[in-house]
Amino acid sequence: MLVMPLLSLTPASFQLAKLKYNGGGDWYANKTSLPNLIKFCNQNLNTNINTDEAIVDVGSNELFNYPFIHMTGHGNVVFSVQEADNLRKYLIGGGFLHIDDNYGMDKFIRPEMKKIFPELQLVEIPFNHPVYHQKYNFNNGLPKVHEHEGKSAQGFGYIYEGRLVLFYSFECDLGNGWEDQGIYPEDSPEMHQKALQMGANLVEYALSH
Repeated sequence: MLVMPLLSLTPASFQLAKLKYNGGGDWYANKTSLPNLIKFCNQNLNTNINTDEAIVDVGSNELFNYPFIHMTGHGNVVFSVQEADNLRKYLIGGGFLHIDDNYGMDKFIRPEMKKIFPELQLVEIPFNHPVYHQKYNFNNGLPKVHEHEGKSAQGFGYIYEGRLVLFYSFECDLGNGWEDQGIYPEDSPEMHQKALQMGANLVEYALSH
């Protein structure tokens, strides 16, 4: 089963999902982030997404039921050959995967992403790309939510046949910015808003491309 053209999905007929993966990394991190992003999208993009996030195994056929899948964590990630192939079929069939390095995932996730698209290069997404200019404009790319090593936030991705199918937010902690206010007391309401706006751009792009 391949993903349907995303614009044909009817209101309230779909969920967003968090990806459950193997390797020991905390795929379950940021428990309030995706529900908060869904609520924000429903309020500001006029979507009617199911307010409950789904959880989907990377190797499951259920993957194809979700137009947007979010992946996070701090540690190890391992995709089997079957799982990488399943993700590839999902992405080239119309799906969209957002991987958010919650700090510590980078050295593990990069070789696993290469298993999905061995023929493609992971590229930094230029600031003029449509993903940064959906309802909200981010002329300088990703907002920097949390400092870890003093590096600039970067957005990387795989572009397959002209479409951005996987977006990887690095040195950003975008999902942390979606969490309930107060979980990270140092995060201002303005930063929380910017993080949600960028997340909404990702969802809007996924649903329209």
